Amino acid sequence: MEQIVYLNGALVPRSQARISPFDLGFLYGYGLFETMRAYSGRIFRLERHLERLTNSGKLLGLSVNAANLEKACYDTLKANKLDEARIRLTVSIGEGEAIPDAPKQPKPTVFIVASRYNPPPAEVYRKGFAAIVCSVRQNSRSPLSRLKTANHLNNILARKEAKAGGADEALLLNERGILCEGSTSNIFLVSAGRLITPSLESGCLPGITRQTVMELADRLGIKVEEREVKLEELLRADEAFLTSSLIELMPLTGVNGKPIGAGKTVKITEGLMSAYKEAVRKEIKQGA
Repeated sequence: MEQIVYLNGALVPRSQARISPFDLGFLYGYGLFETMRAYSGRIFRLERHLERLTNSGKLLGLSVNAANLEKACYDTLKANKLDEARIRLTVSIGEGEAIPDAPKQPKPTVFIVASRYNPPPAEVYRKGFAAIVCSVRQNSRSPLSRLKTANHLNNILARKEAKAGGADEALLLNERGILCEGSTSNIFLVSAGRLITPSLESGCLPGITRQTVMELADRLGIKVEEREVKLEELLRADEAFLTSSLIELMPLTGVNGKPIGAGKTVKITEGLMSAYKEAVRKEIKQGA
């Protein structure tokens, strides 16, 4: 069966989906997106993703209707008969002229695609990810560093550098050399029983999974610190892990060829991994 996508209020076969070449999302990356994960036909923390999208849209002058988008996401999921899936929601400012100005009366383009998703196998989580610190820098002074925009070239270049170096992920520093985030993930480290993550002021994305992990840590009595983190502190950490909606919590066991801690998962990371899975199970069950 051909994949069905959602485009501007209609569900259409993928081969029939058409967007104007004058769409400013295409011409200038003037848009936002969210990547979400569905478990047993339910999208985990969809409301938080839509809240982030809505708040980001206000800054860009891009109006979105969260209720309509929620229904559209589920319609797309059901049209493709998917239970375990990756959902990508993209909203652009819409059609305009080939000049870098927003249209006076924008008509946003809304595109949603749902694909079957198989998470990394258990052995990958046992081994953990190896990362490199890439040459790409994040600009902490730009408000765009906190938005999930369609202009994702920094992240693409970082991922390309990671693959060329044989790594699973690329870590970005900001313009001051402070640890920021992964190309598609947020980063946490554990030191002396404390959970530490770069602050939003460092230039990282306010990840939905990042926020969920901090909430879970608080419930478990683990002290959480959001602050500037130097690379040297990560290399000396007892544990480290990456977070995103798709991989959940992935142990980070090496950076630039050097092991983190013992080079394998340990107590706090494993405890938070289990707590996250339990949070998913409970929320999905409640929403069924």
